Amino acid sequence: MNTEKHKNPWTSLKSEMVHESPWISVTKHDVLNPNGNPGTYSVVHFKNMALGVLPLDKDYNTWIVGQYRFPINQYSWEIPEGGGKWDVAPIDSAKRELLEETGITANKWTKIQEMHLSNSASDEFCVLYIAQDLTFGESHPEDDEQLEVRKINFNDLYKMVEKGEITDSLTVTIVLKAKLMMLEGKL
Repeated sequence: MNTEKHKNPWTSLKSEMVHESPWISVTKHDVLNPNGNPGTYSVVHFKNMALGVLPLDKDYNTWIVGQYRFPINQYSWEIPEGGGKWDVAPIDSAKRELLEETGITANKWTKIQEMHLSNSASDEFCVLYIAQDLTFGESHPEDDEQLEVRKINFNDLYKMVEKGEITDSLTVTIVLKAKLMMLEGKL
């Protein structure tokens, strides 16, 4: 691959953090765009990585989590998901999230996808796992979470994604990837 061809064509002239919270920061950049014209580019920096888990039992049942999502002002059904510190192994954070939200632990973990969630405006990075060989206990959601956990067959979850009833990007991605892996005999 020609690295010169993929060199950054943007020139950053000045950068200023305009907002910060425990989870994100927003930086406004005065730039010259790839054509040399002046402009502004604002970037959302995520302080944690995103993680998602699709738990699957031997009968291809899974567990999804329902909660009201403030940014989109609606209720959302999703795989168990959350954030992980950069200095903690993603698998350890994924195990914590699955246990907190559903009470499930797993003996078999398969990383199936890494991705950037909205690379035109943020640097949010995500790792997705399938968890199998499950054990069940009590969930312990965080204080700011009001969660509903639902057991559902994977094929029914796939149909919800296919019909557009689920729009969460982590859930859509992992369900489509898992379905592909099933069709290819890899899962």
